Amino acid sequence: MISLLSFVLFCLTFANNAYTAESRHKIFANPGDNVTLPCRLTHNTGFSFGGTGTRIKWIKLEDAFNEVDVLVSMGFHKVKYGRFQNHAHLQEADENDATLIINNLQLEDFGMYRCEIIRGMDENIVEVEIRMQGEASLSFTGVVFPYSPRLGRYNLNFHDAETACLEQNAVVASFDQLYQAWKGGLDWCNAGWLSDGTVQYPITKPREPCGGTRAGAGLRSYGQRDKANSHFDVFCFTGGYDGQVFFVDQKLTYTEAVQACQDDGAELAKVGHMFAAWKLHGYDRCDAGWLSDGSVRYPISRPRMKCSPTEAAVRFIGFPDKKHKLYGAYCYRAHQ
Repeated sequence: MISLLSFVLFCLTFANNAYTAESRHKIFANPGDNVTLPCRLTHNTGFSFGGTGTRIKWIKLEDAFNEVDVLVSMGFHKVKYGRFQNHAHLQEADENDATLIINNLQLEDFGMYRCEIIRGMDENIVEVEIRMQGEASLSFTGVVFPYSPRLGRYNLNFHDAETACLEQNAVVASFDQLYQAWKGGLDWCNAGWLSDGTVQYPITKPREPCGGTRAGAGLRSYGQRDKANSHFDVFCFTGGYDGQVFFVDQKLTYTEAVQACQDDGAELAKVGHMFAAWKLHGYDRCDAGWLSDGSVRYPISRPRMKCSPTEAAVRFIGFPDKKHKLYGAYCYRAHQ
């Protein structure tokens, strides 16, 4: 029989060894992918309490104050929670394996996860972040652009914002990406979501309608906002594309524009394609054209009269009636 004093000394001796330093991983994926979130018990003293077995817990960290249970396992007993019941399970390659597999990744599955695996005196904590594939290109080798839908400004909650960027060949921009865009001259007076759940906007020319003149140039922040119930615009980030953006010089309705691109082996370009072509490839054309979201825009890299006299920009005409036969079409053809 082990004495209480011996037991305490045993615990003190192995306490530092029993806890494996927390590790972090990043995984880049697209919606619909199957992803593997690694987690293992990497140190094993062989000491346990009365056959309690291995305990595994996975949670999703929604923000600094909220977490969502994903899965809990204690031996043969396993519980999966909420939407994870149908598309998440443990890999269980061996008794030390707590790896989580998520099938058919959904937009709401992106974010930070934490794994805890415990057996007796042995413990490991691992954090794994699932990020959109487009963010794999480094933060500063793409373009940030503000986006609001046909409904107008301040109509997107956070989850709508994620969908809106994804539909435009982009992801929600990070703080660092917006900061670099601001350093590069981005000035925008409408507040938009960032990937960390904050709402901010970049000002290079302080003025009264945009936070006043007393505040200096910089990123103006509304702080963390309710992701479900707060509504703003969004700042999207695209790392570029592997293809070609080109213009169909005809007066077309929206439906005709879609067909014209398809006839040329392409698709109507997304807003992310337009901004990447303009910013990363210097695309310049003074003709307004339809894009896939129903907006009409044109890219100007060389400012000039009647096009964009004061600055290089992607000019926004608006969301006109799709039956209007007034504009050309910007198409995107992916490289085969």
